[in-house]
Amino acid sequence: MEPANRSTPRLSRRELMRLASAGVVSFSTSGWIEALAADAGKDPKRRKSCILLWMTGGPSQTDTFDPKPGHANGGEFKAIETAAPGVVISEHLPKLAKEMKDVAIIRSMSTKEGDHGRATFNLRTGYMPTGPIHYPTLGSLVSKELGSDDAEIPNFISIAPVRSFNPAAFSPGFLGPQYAPLVVGERAVFDTQAPPDARNLSFKVENLSPPSDVDQSRADARLGLLDWMGKDFLAQHPGITPLSHQDAYQRAVKLMRSTAAKAFELDEEPAPIRDAYGRTAFGQGCLLARRLIERGVPFVEVSLNSSEGATGFGWDTHQQNFDAVK
Repeated sequence: MEPANRSTPRLSRRELMRLASAGVVSFSTSGWIEALAADAGKDPKRRKSCILLWMTGGPSQTDTFDPKPGHANGGEFKAIETAAPGVVISEHLPKLAKEMKDVAIIRSMSTKEGDHGRATFNLRTGYMPTGPIHYPTLGSLVSKELGSDDAEIPNFISIAPVRSFNPAAFSPGFLGPQYAPLVVGERAVFDTQAPPDARNLSFKVENLSPPSDVDQSRADARLGLLDWMGKDFLAQHPGITPLSHQDAYQRAVKLMRSTAAKAFELDEEPAPIRDAYGRTAFGQGCLLARRLIERGVPFVEVSLNSSEGATGFGWDTHQQNFDAVK
């Protein structure tokens, strides 16, 4: 319960908007908006998290979410009705059509950029890759605004990304290394021939436990020595590279000592749940994302780099378009 003598008056959002529209409240001088924001920020029920499903490449919009029924450029696929009145999508997305009442399709975006790397940077940061400024990716921004410095798990986790198109599109940019993503499952991207269960092992964070012949006290002593050497080096050679190196080690140590790392243990989930998500790298990545969000991680992204059994890379259909989309 709130203390009875709180000095800042309390208004609901609805009451605030009503007063503002009537000219009673001045945002610039009253302090109401600051109080409302602070109140919302402290309420765990109001905290938000984001899961970004990143589809590498570029599927044809006319064959997926923006069909052109009856138009010469409409292609050979039919448009089907959805749970949202007036919204139609491709016939090959029937299950998604049933959930369309909870989906918002943005059909107003356009670009003249045809290069994968530059387009990836543009969409993930909001800027074109020009000039000397290194802009942060979306997950880094969210982790800075919504993340906690005391979190045991990093505030931004990227599952199975392909960063070869543009590594800078996945970086924290000018925000600094503390907002860089923890990348897991990158091996799974190229290991598509391995059995599903073998691939799922790669979603675990490697080397969280010390070697079997090193006990905890000895491991702590080694980490203490490493921390001392790192601080001494940074003092003599300040810069983004040594700072990034030190931050990466500090985050790794925090995760090593945390029980929250069990979020990466997908074997804890019942077999029917894992089956429901799909025994694929992408399906199990989505399951991992859910487990991380449940533990308070504000931003998780899962990359779908190719469809199971499909040839080629990503969502691109440079050839055999209609067969590939089906």
